[in-house]
Amino acid sequence: MRDIPKISAAEWEIMKVIWKENPLTSQKIINSLSDKMGWSAQTIKTFLARLVKKEIIGFEKSGRIYNYYPLISEDECIKVENKSFLHKVYDGAVSILFTKFLEEESLSEKEIEHLEKLLKSKKEKKK
Repeated sequence: MRDIPKISAAEWEIMKVIWKENPLTSQKIINSLSDKMGWSAQTIKTFLARLVKKEIIGFEKSGRIYNYYPLISEDECIKVENKSFLHKVYDGAVSILFTKFLEEESLSEKEIEHLEKLLKSKKEKKK
């Protein structure tokens, strides 16, 4: 996996829209986010330019219309963010992250069963 640049919280909002549907014109992205986020069209265009520069999104130009599409999947970005968070907050210790989470969160029976299956699968892969 190639190095994926860090993206800001605001850029994440742009990416959520693009991952959901693409390619998208800048106008559709602006329409989707201007009211929700309270951003101007120029602010959104600035974020789009930053994401292009970081090579997170690409675009095709057709006349005066720009159609944006992701160059990096949502899953790849989530993996990078997860690793960054894990190292920043828990010094890379996955067990501490899960312990803290499980101590503080209420889980349904279905969620507990799902986690048990995941852990069992991980354990079997280690053998």
